[in-house]
Amino acid sequence: MLLDVKNLKTYLRAGQREVRAVDDVSFRIDRGQTFCLVGESGSGKSISALSVIQLLPSGVAHHPSGEVLFNHRRDDGSHHTVNMLTLDDETKRQIRGARISMIFQEPMTSLNPVYTVGEQIMEALFLHRPGISHSEARERAINALAQVKIADPQERVDEYPHRLSGGQRQRVMIAMAMACEPDLLIADEPTTALDVTVQAEILRLMRELQERRGMAILFITHDFGVVSQMAHQVGVMKLGKLVEVGATQDIIRRPQHPYTRQLIAALPESLKQKRYSVSEHAAASSAASKRPPLVKVKDIQVHFPIKKGVFKHTVGHVKAVDGVDLTIRQGEIVSLVGESGCGKTTLGRALLRLVDPTGGSIVFNDTDITKLHRKELQPLRPRMQFIFQDPMSSLNPRLTIAGTLTEPMEVHGIGANREERIAIAERVMAQVQLETEHLWRYPHEFSGGQKQRIGIARALVLKPQFIVCDEITSALDVSVQAEILDLLLSLRDQYNLTLLFITHNIAVVEYISDVTAVMHDGKIVEHGPTDRISAQPEHPYTQKLLAAVPRVTL
Repeated sequence: MLLDVKNLKTYLRAGQREVRAVDDVSFRIDRGQTFCLVGESGSGKSISALSVIQLLPSGVAHHPSGEVLFNHRRDDGSHHTVNMLTLDDETKRQIRGARISMIFQEPMTSLNPVYTVGEQIMEALFLHRPGISHSEARERAINALAQVKIADPQERVDEYPHRLSGGQRQRVMIAMAMACEPDLLIADEPTTALDVTVQAEILRLMRELQERRGMAILFITHDFGVVSQMAHQVGVMKLGKLVEVGATQDIIRRPQHPYTRQLIAALPESLKQKRYSVSEHAAASSAASKRPPLVKVKDIQVHFPIKKGVFKHTVGHVKAVDGVDLTIRQGEIVSLVGESGCGKTTLGRALLRLVDPTGGSIVFNDTDITKLHRKELQPLRPRMQFIFQDPMSSLNPRLTIAGTLTEPMEVHGIGANREERIAIAERVMAQVQLETEHLWRYPHEFSGGQKQRIGIARALVLKPQFIVCDEITSALDVSVQAEILDLLLSLRDQYNLTLLFITHNIAVVEYISDVTAVMHDGKIVEHGPTDRISAQPEHPYTQKLLAAVPRVTL
């Protein structure tokens, strides 16, 4: 036994109220085992993990009862069992990072923006390996980055977090957590921001470390494909309680609790892959090809300069988007897939002129927006919206949700007064399955999935024609993901909405999109109807992507 959680209760103070975030939870993890916690956003998964590692603020959280017993390995190799809930602060600090490490869900808010990624990995080594030299720590930081498949780790070690893509930042977090080779790794949605090929490599790396060192993993995820590959045991959480615990295949194939069956039924694999019959699908495809194009992209390029030296001379360019042609028709859902850093998000931002293209043309609704100045673009902004990948960093922490939703309406003249704008906000909140009372809360009071739904609501309040969705379901559990996907399909049908759906979840692509474009190294290497690309991929890179997808065998 490495970790034994017994009757754990974690209550959080929220003003005059007390929230039972974790309510009488028990599970155990042996050395070399992986225990997966699954459940809806806000069910208590992350609070359970933070209780184990004792990172919850003492003024907010307390434990009325329970034990978190950890088999602590001292530096001299001896072992003794400690209760993390009653341990003194100094011993907790010795254990955290060295014996128990944690990979957090939101890499951008977990990494320090003023330090390079190498300095942040080295900091953990200096804290827990006092005798290590600077050169050795740097070498270990480079090796840690190489282990998680970051290209050119000798150069990336000196990069700042904002210069990395979302998937690359998540890999840095994983490298930092694994640098000290812990006995227990707590992974809170560690592959959420990763494309399927890197996800497969990271999961394989975790399994290799586990087999080599006997490391245990507490794995929090909403991806049952990952669960089926990683977990020995699965615990299903709902409203702070463990409603079902068992072997992985038993949980997936023979779920006993109604809530577990609900989660399994919400998987994209469980949903109908075809939204139409064969004849209806053929008719819909024929009709779609006759729709007028809303967005036409011709030879679009986005190049970023590489500056070096004291005077920062330009010595080259990063070709993030390199000669892309793409047509998106009115009412169509186009999925854009590819590895982290391939240029998907940059292309999405360029389509809305959030970054200026280096060359080429973007025609939106018969208007070449690459030739428009900022003020000329302003009237088009409500019709073109972007839902961001990282919900926490895209929401203003000083604004209530009401302020977040009504501010863009006020800027663009939607609603005659504040009361009317609040009424619109309430309707949209209901559409994304959030309560009206949530309007008066702040972003930090919501779970990751709830914050993502707020990001979706912010785009919808302006009633746009075209939305670029950047990994918008990556932070959502499967039941909410199914609701959001069905919501987007409903909105598409109701308002003839057009979507560019950037994602690495192939199961989601197969369910929601009409057309799929596969991107690699700044270029689109394959493009066509989703059902054809999923069944008969032609390009070797597309074949590699599909082969790396973790599938649930139901």
